[in-house]
Amino acid sequence: MLTVISPAKTLDFETSKHTGKATQPQFLARAAELVEDARALAPDAIQALMGVSDNIAQLNHQRFMGWRLPFNKRNAKQALLAFKGDVYVGLQADTLDEAQLRFAQQHLRILSGLYGVLRPLDLMQPYRLEMGLPFVNRGGSNLYAFWGAAITDALNSALRKSGTKVLVNLASQEYFRAVQARALKAEVITPVFQDLKDGRYKVISFFAKKARGQMARFIIEHEVQEPDALKAFNTGGYRYNNAESSARELVFTRDTPPVNPWSVAI
Repeated sequence: MLTVISPAKTLDFETSKHTGKATQPQFLARAAELVEDARALAPDAIQALMGVSDNIAQLNHQRFMGWRLPFNKRNAKQALLAFKGDVYVGLQADTLDEAQLRFAQQHLRILSGLYGVLRPLDLMQPYRLEMGLPFVNRGGSNLYAFWGAAITDALNSALRKSGTKVLVNLASQEYFRAVQARALKAEVITPVFQDLKDGRYKVISFFAKKARGQMARFIIEHEVQEPDALKAFNTGGYRYNNAESSARELVFTRDTPPVNPWSVAI
């Protein structure tokens, strides 16, 4: 199977890398085009576009201005180790051994607004450019227009190389919208994670993001190759709910989520 996940806003370029292996992103030339377009934005324009604080806008302006090719191990970091949001807290990539990283490199892809598609060991420089932003660029009025069919074509190529026709969607809706589902030559399986709240099961953003990372970790650790094997996932107290599931949507429910005062039902 091939699995896709979203990137993260939170990054870690300070922690030492625990593997020396690294590869180059497929769409570096296209990423450079986006960076060139982004460099035309002043910090206040970035602030308005992203809805962020002045400090974060200044930081991302500096990132765009400092973005340079070629990528190497001194100026860039492997994507799976650089992202540190909720999904990656669940995935715990810094504890994967070399064999697990090799499996991930073959079977896991990260969707990205700037880089299009990243393999786990692809080098990247720090950035923030969410896929859903109305960022006007040379390809159109947003990043969906810029990437067009490129992301889908890359996933189809990875599916062929992996010898599979199953794609596990652990990405957010914002990022999976960049995939042209009708052109994707695979059966898409989407795991859904729900927690009991106010007497019914709901998707709670914080918990669901972490669970997507935990599911990705489960797939890597067990080298899962068949969709049915996903049903054995039980990390963090989740259990497969056959009654709520369908052929394309596997629902996992949990009755007693850990206390999280910042969680928001969606």
